[in-house]
Parts: sequence; C-alpha cells; structure tokens
Amino acid sequence: MSGARDYAAALFSLSEELRTSDEVLTDLTVCRDVFKKNPAYVSLTDTPAVSVPEKIALIDTAFEKVNESVRNLIKILCEKHSVHIFSEVTKEFITLYNESRGICPAEIVSAVALTEDQKSKIKQKIESMTGKKVTIKNIVDKDILGGIKLRFMGRQYDASLFNRLNSIEKSLKETVI
Repeated sequence: MSGARDYAAALFSLSEELRTSDEVLTDLTVCRDVFKKNPAYVSLTDTPAVSVPEKIALIDTAFEKVNESVRNLIKILCEKHSVHIFSEVTKEFITLYNESRGICPAEIVSAVALTEDQKSKIKQKIESMTGKKVTIKNIVDKDILGGIKLRFMGRQYDASLFNRLNSIEKSLKETVI
C-alpha cells in the first residue's frame, strides 16, 4: 500500500496537469470534513464485509458532485481498505499545493479573537521574514490567558502569558534562598 504522501503527490500531479488544483483542494477539504463528522461511513468504506462494487456505488451516489479525481481517489482508497487515511492525504495535498504556490500557512493561537488589523500586521511581518504569501488562521484558546502563540514553517513562537508565568514559576523554584 502506498502512503498518504504518494496518493497526494499523484493527485496533485494530475490536478496540476488538468488545471483543477483549486477545485480539488476545495473538494478534498469538504470530503475530509464529511469523513470526520461521519466516522461510521469511513468504517463502512473500509470494511471487507461489504463488497467493493457496493461500496463504489455508495461513493458514486454520495460524492456525485465532487471533482472526479477526488471521487476516484476515494474509490481507490476504498478498494485498498484505506479510506481512514483520507485526512492525511488531504493534509499532504495541501502541503504540496502551498509549496507550489509559495504559500506559507500560519496559525496564531490567542486568548481572544484577533482583529483584522492585528492579523494583518502579523501577516505582513511573517511575509517580510519568509518572502512568501502568508495565510492566517486564528485559533482562540482561553488557556493561554493572554499574548499569542505563532506557528509557521515548522516553528513555534510562544509569547503567551501562560508560558511567561510558567517560566517565572520555574525560575522561582530553582532559586535557592
């Protein structure tokens, strides 16, 4: 069985050739979300208890409006009892798509939702650092108390209040009086 990266690379190459990469990207993310919300469907498509032709017919019906290449990928994964790796294939496809277009996804974790102005300033700073087009995703996590955590290009910068308080606590514990 090929890995998720291999499936993603083949699908990406085909979608680039057919000039359907944007549509494929959209459909992959929609299907990934459908599978996440319906794990029983994934189990059904992966089980050997149902014949492959029956499962293919179900896929054709359920995903009739999805890009043909994505639908065919689901069918191939179904035949190999590997629909459970669809989310990973989607993740790998997104990575290939972003790399080919010079896009750098960034994630900002903050205690409260950031304003558009705040996101724009952070985006501009990352773009000047990387020379890439940056997409921002803001995740709200009240546990960090304040400040932000910034993740991009495999790096994480933690300027959260929670992290600062932990550093102070650690420093106080190490201090001998």
